[in-house]
Amino acid sequence: MKHHILIVEDDVTFGAMLKSWFERNAYEVSLFSNLASAKQELKKNRYSLILSDLRLPDGDGIMLLQWVKEQNLTTPFMIMTSYAEVQSAVAAIKLGAEDYLEKPIVPSVFKEKIVQALEKSTKPLKQQTKQKRVISQEVIIGNSKVAKQMHDYILRIAPTKMSILIIGESGTGKEYAAKMIHDHSPRKNRPFVAVDCGSLSKELAPSELFGHLKGSFTSAIDHKTGVFELANGGTLFLDEVGNLHYEVQMQLLRTLQEQRVRRVGSAEDIPVDVRILAATNENLDQSIVKGRFREDLYHRLNEFSLFVPPLRDRGNDIKLFAAAFLKQANDEFERNVKVFSPETVMLLEKRHWSGNLRELRNVIRRAVLFASGDEITPSDLPVYIEPKTEEFTLRPQNEKEQIEAALQQARGNKSLAAHLLKIDRKTLYNKMHLYGIIV
Repeated sequence: MKHHILIVEDDVTFGAMLKSWFERNAYEVSLFSNLASAKQELKKNRYSLILSDLRLPDGDGIMLLQWVKEQNLTTPFMIMTSYAEVQSAVAAIKLGAEDYLEKPIVPSVFKEKIVQALEKSTKPLKQQTKQKRVISQEVIIGNSKVAKQMHDYILRIAPTKMSILIIGESGTGKEYAAKMIHDHSPRKNRPFVAVDCGSLSKELAPSELFGHLKGSFTSAIDHKTGVFELANGGTLFLDEVGNLHYEVQMQLLRTLQEQRVRRVGSAEDIPVDVRILAATNENLDQSIVKGRFREDLYHRLNEFSLFVPPLRDRGNDIKLFAAAFLKQANDEFERNVKVFSPETVMLLEKRHWSGNLRELRNVIRRAVLFASGDEITPSDLPVYIEPKTEEFTLRPQNEKEQIEAALQQARGNKSLAAHLLKIDRKTLYNKMHLYGIIV
């Protein structure tokens, strides 16, 4: 039986890459760029697997998942999402998604999950099980001085109503810190909703944040509830808040001041009770000076600043996190790797970890996947190269090559690459999109 895959992805380059991979592996593929066209196709044809991006120009992957369930389709459904949106992906699984794929996609993990999903699609319905493997997500505090201080601050500020600005490098676990604040607050039994502000364009941000009415603009084919309403009574986490467009910042400030939202296309205000936690890896003071961030919004968000330290400053905590990621990877890949060799531990502790916890997690997952025994040895780790200190000066005639070289030197860490290029992270995102660079 030849499997037919439906891909819903608005990034043309990434969608073409996925389509090419499936075709090389003897699958039939149909690629669509928005929710509406995917629905029309699913009304006419049946598929072995639906693979949808979380963010789409006329909605999101969860809306498509809900529609699929309403149509009583049993096609396995997988969500593709960025690291900062994993909370949304988990929510999709609770709604019936088969699994999720975290970007940037690891080819070996991607192939394994696709094969598993397709195996399920070929089984008779009575043989399929609704049970999902629960991946361990225990929170590690750490024993380092900076970790204990951060935890102490979290326990002190969590019970309050204060808006918190969480500061730290990319990959340090700012969303985990936000979730910890929520879990120790009186709102812990209410929703925790995370949104990646870095992925919101000027045009789509009002709809994502505040919702819209059907017909309020060309692609508004259904009513949409914004994240403020979804988080009502609970906590809203605004990740990479410094990337919001200046005009959207004005709308956000109004919402925070009045505790009301107005959906796009509506004349009615809706009261909301939301605690705001925001995060940034940028220097917002400099953004204010440069006129890119509103000072009044900054003070509204920054009633208290919480600093999440980089992994390289956390000493022996690296071993604790590595052990936790080992357990998670064993659960995910159904492996039984037990320990790290002493030489491996030494290498892990000496590494600079410019990508912080995110980089460490990816390294451990790869090591578990390729380990030949029950111990991870240095040969199971990716080649270790310290980032060089060379910086780049962008020149129009070879700008794309310079960006690709900086990203390669930074091992995909966009914050470090932006630093090497002497530009801010938002500019880097824009230029990557312009040149079709995917990391």
